Amino acid sequence: MQHYSDVREIANTYEHVYLSPHLDDAVLSCGGAIAAQSALGSRVLVVTLCTAVPTPEQFGPLAEEFHGDWNLAHEDAVTVRLREDLLAMELVGADCLWAGLFDSIYRMPFAYDTRERLFGVPQPSDPLYQQLRSLIPALRQQCPKATIYAPLAVGYHVDHQITYSVANETAAPLLAFYEDVYYVLLDGELERRMADLGERFVPSTIDISATLTRKITAIDAYASQVPELFGGSEAMARQITEFSERRHPETGSYGERIWMRAPGDVVG
Repeated sequence: MQHYSDVREIANTYEHVYLSPHLDDAVLSCGGAIAAQSALGSRVLVVTLCTAVPTPEQFGPLAEEFHGDWNLAHEDAVTVRLREDLLAMELVGADCLWAGLFDSIYRMPFAYDTRERLFGVPQPSDPLYQQLRSLIPALRQQCPKATIYAPLAVGYHVDHQITYSVANETAAPLLAFYEDVYYVLLDGELERRMADLGERFVPSTIDISATLTRKITAIDAYASQVPELFGGSEAMARQITEFSERRHPETGSYGERIWMRAPGDVVG
C-alpha cells in the first residue's frame, strides 16, 4: 500500500479515486467496490480529507462529546483513527492520501457546536470550500483519466455537503456519487437528499458479492467508530450485509450503488 501526504506525489496511474470526508467514509460506503476494483488489478486511491491532528485549543463542546462516544482521549483521538485507517486501506487494497485538513468539529468548533448545526447548513465562511477548490482540481490534474467518487451527502453532515458541492463544481465529467453509509441506512434519508438536490441521476449497481466479507472486515478496523455507529461488530456485519443484499437485484448477491448525473443534466 502506498501512503501519500501530498497530492503532487501522485502519479497518473489511478483509475478510481474516492473522496472520503472522514477516516471511514470511503470504506463504509464503497469498501466492497474498492476491494473488487483492486482485486481486478485496477489502481485505487482513497483521498481522506479531514486528517489533521488538532491542538487542544480546537476542542469545542462537540469534539469533546464525540471523543467520549469514541472512548478516546482528546489528545489521541485523531492519531488512533489514522492508525485504524491504514489497516482498513490494507484490507481493501487501496492506496491513500491524507489531505491534512481539519474536521469540522476542530475547524470551526464554535460554529459547529451542536449536532443540529453539524448536520445543518454549512457556514458560508467555512474554509473547507476553498481548500477543496484547490485540492480537487489538483487531483484531477494528477489523475485526468480516473473516475472520482464523491459523497452524495445523504445525512447532511457539513463536511459531506461541502465535498459534494465542490466535487460537483470541479471534478466532472468523470464523476460519480456514492451513498453515504451509515446515513443511508436511516429510513427516508436518501429520498430526502435526492429530492432536495432536484437533479437527475442514473443509478448503477456494483456487485460486491465476492468482496463483502473484506468490506466488513475493513469496517471493523475502525474500532473506535463501530460501537457508536452500529452498536458493535456483530450488529455492523448484520446491517451491512442486509443493506448490501437490498442493493443488488439478484437474490443471494450483494451490491453497492453509485449515482451519475443523467446525460445532458446541468452541473449546478
